[in-house]
Amino acid sequence: MKSLTLLRSIRIRTTQRNITRFLQSRFFQPDFVPADPKPKPKKYKLPSSYDPYGPRPPPSDKIIQLAEKIAALLPEERLQIGPTLRERLMHPLMQSVSVEGVDLGGAQGGSAKTEEKVEKTVFDVKLEKFDTGTKIKVIKEVRAFTSLGLKEAKEMVEKAPVLVKQGVTKEEANEIIEKIKAAGGVAVME
Repeated sequence: MKSLTLLRSIRIRTTQRNITRFLQSRFFQPDFVPADPKPKPKKYKLPSSYDPYGPRPPPSDKIIQLAEKIAALLPEERLQIGPTLRERLMHPLMQSVSVEGVDLGGAQGGSAKTEEKVEKTVFDVKLEKFDTGTKIKVIKEVRAFTSLGLKEAKEMVEKAPVLVKQGVTKEEANEIIEKIKAAGGVAVME
């Protein structure tokens, strides 16, 4: 009896092992087809115009006749259609928006206002050129009013013309220009 149960358990284990062995060791899949490494792009035909609401039914004959009558009117009469329809359909009158104090970027058509010149308060200092003999002095001056190291200041001076200092007041810019001029360089204020 014990041998019979032992034999059954061995038989069950071998069948389970065979089943799991094949499932776990399936490295090759005969139905696998590799993708084409250089596929040609698919060409789709795009519609001539895109309507997000889908196809619309054609306008009725009544609407077509009305459009023809409106097109046949004189320009003065066409201008009266909007107010008349608004009154007839009881739509509220659109309020005009005040643009006073709003910068429209010069897009005001026909306004006779003269633009006031705004005085510039922030300036940039640009090193235009320098004498090769005074290069070291110019580098020292550039290093003095910027927080650059010696290598960065040297690279900046060698790239002349270059912006040396940005966003300074007029007095500060004049001081920097004078210091660079005394060192042997030419700087301008922008």
